Amino acid sequence: MLWSRITAILLVVGAVVWIASGALTKKEAPPANMKVVETKPFQVSVLPASVEPRSRKLTLSGRTEADVRTMAIARTSGVVTELTVRRGSVVKQGDVIAVLSDEARESNVQQAQARVEQRQKEYEAKRVLVESGNLAKLGIAQFEADLKAAQAQLAAAQAERDRGTVLAPVSGIINEVPATLGQSLQPGAPVAEVMSLDPMLAVVEISERRLSGVKVGDRADVRLIGGEEASGTVRFISNRASPQTRTYRIDVSLANPERKIADGVTAEVTLYLAPVDATKVARSALTFSAEGKLGVRVVDQDNKVAFVPVGLVEDQTDYLFVSGIQSGARIIVQGQDFVKEGQVVEPVPMKLG
Repeated sequence: MLWSRITAILLVVGAVVWIASGALTKKEAPPANMKVVETKPFQVSVLPASVEPRSRKLTLSGRTEADVRTMAIARTSGVVTELTVRRGSVVKQGDVIAVLSDEARESNVQQAQARVEQRQKEYEAKRVLVESGNLAKLGIAQFEADLKAAQAQLAAAQAERDRGTVLAPVSGIINEVPATLGQSLQPGAPVAEVMSLDPMLAVVEISERRLSGVKVGDRADVRLIGGEEASGTVRFISNRASPQTRTYRIDVSLANPERKIADGVTAEVTLYLAPVDATKVARSALTFSAEGKLGVRVVDQDNKVAFVPVGLVEDQTDYLFVSGIQSGARIIVQGQDFVKEGQVVEPVPMKLG
């Protein structure tokens, strides 16, 4: 038993010494005449970028919308004694739509008118006395003040009565007439809805990615679902995205003097944007960066790979026009998905057949 333990201990100690001696032994240097094999750079096919001004257009779906839609309301209480419009009536701004009658307001006007007439007579009588020398000039001042006060009261009474006349707030077409003859209305009650159809608007929504290319004043063509066509210009671009769709509203103004374009019609809107320098690239050349940005990989002067983000200018069937690439840049068209930024590669010009 004792010899077995001693033998085991000696074997363990010997193994440790043998391993330590091997670990501490210096490795021999390779022979001087041994050849070092160098890794050849990965080959990629490249094409030089050709930049040219490119006209841009965007085609979006939208709808027509009345430029102005407003409700003519009662400005005071009263009974509708006159209603001069109906659905489809054409009105101009300031035209009478309805009249609200109120006996109290009319009575106030009559009383104020009678008061003015009385003060006018008193003033004329005193003026004759002053001119004949039977009354000092200072005596007429009070009568003149009383006359002016009566005239002011009459003007106020007439203004209150005139508030019963409902006028068209804008020129356009009557779309709805909630009020009826004989109806008693309170201030703020709706009387008639007026839509201004000239100009007409074509409204579209655009994504954030495409928004930067659109400017107020850009030309636009509109094709309605019925085949009618019209041309206009971009009048308004919203600065705030819709919370629901994260898109931005664009209004295109269309001349509509004959009111042939109706409100709420489905429309196809083509926006013509300012030209931009763009490069034609194959769809297959596009790739994504580690951050998820769309772009292309290029080879720089040191034959190192670099990523260039691009913006979409025009989308064709087999290729695209993109912005952001410098003229002459060597775009990797084959092998771009097998290399990474900073990697040295061997660029091979691609032959176009």
